[in-house]
Amino acid sequence: MQNIDLTSERAARLILERRRDREAERRERVFNDKVRTVGVDREALDEQVQERKRQEEKVKQEQAAFDADAIHQSRAAGVLQIRRMKQKHELEEALHAFRSQNQQAWTRTEFDLNDPDRWRKMDPSDAQMILPGLVGEDPTKSSRHQRQKEQLREWLVQQQAEQETSRGQRELEDQKYNQSREEILNTAGERLHLQKEQRKEAAIATKNYNLAMIEEKHQLKEQNDPDYVLESAAVPGFSPSADVRPPPETVQQVIRFQKYQIQEKKRLELERKQEDERFDRVRLDSARAALLMERRQARISKQLRRQLDSTNVHLAQTHKQQKPDIERGQIDESFFSKFNTCSR
Repeated sequence: MQNIDLTSERAARLILERRRDREAERRERVFNDKVRTVGVDREALDEQVQERKRQEEKVKQEQAAFDADAIHQSRAAGVLQIRRMKQKHELEEALHAFRSQNQQAWTRTEFDLNDPDRWRKMDPSDAQMILPGLVGEDPTKSSRHQRQKEQLREWLVQQQAEQETSRGQRELEDQKYNQSREEILNTAGERLHLQKEQRKEAAIATKNYNLAMIEEKHQLKEQNDPDYVLESAAVPGFSPSADVRPPPETVQQVIRFQKYQIQEKKRLELERKQEDERFDRVRLDSARAALLMERRQARISKQLRRQLDSTNVHLAQTHKQQKPDIERGQIDESFFSKFNTCSR
């Protein structure tokens, strides 16, 4: 266990010594006036320059390899294109040769119709079979035109007859439809009228029955109770002369009511006017108060700004007094003693 501890301590001591040696070498190199250049590590910079050059050289080599590969691929594509064009040309030549040898014009089925030497090759017997006269002449042209006109006239007459027949049939159907519609409407009107008459008769019968029942009840009560006649005489409706109604309003009451309405209207208008004046007065007071408040706020903001400016001026003066001597242009020996105390 002790051996292990001693070994680890020895290794740590060696690492610490190597670090101290490197620091001493660096300090010697940095603080040496003949080697250093104002605190710049020349060897490190040279190493960086060499590394940068190696990287640039590597990039150039990669770019050159890429360019060479691109040129090779382009050449290969050009060779393939030339080969393909050559094959296409050879195929076209072979096709042309095959057509010229095996697909000539005189071997076609319809060549006899377009043969320019057909008249020369025709037999005399075939030539005598042509009808006399000009080629394409129609001797029966006038009679054929006449037959066509007659046939067209017959077709027109037939079409007109069919149209007249269809029009008459359509008018007949419309007439039948209108008649049936009128019959249905008349039947419906008669049924409605009959229903109204029936309801009217039923209402009259019900009314007569009710009146008869009331009359019968009155008669029974008169027979059973003699005082009923005197009581019924005072009931409104049974005796029109016994109804007592209030007299109609007089003209003075109407005039008095109209005056009351006019006064009420004037009072409402006056209240509305007073309410509007009160609202305007409140609005003006609010605007005046807002203006005064705004002026007061501006005055307070101005005072605060002045205080802030004075505070900033005081702080600037204090900060200026606390600046180091080098910024104020005053340097003593203590300033130079701060340099070359460490290699970092």
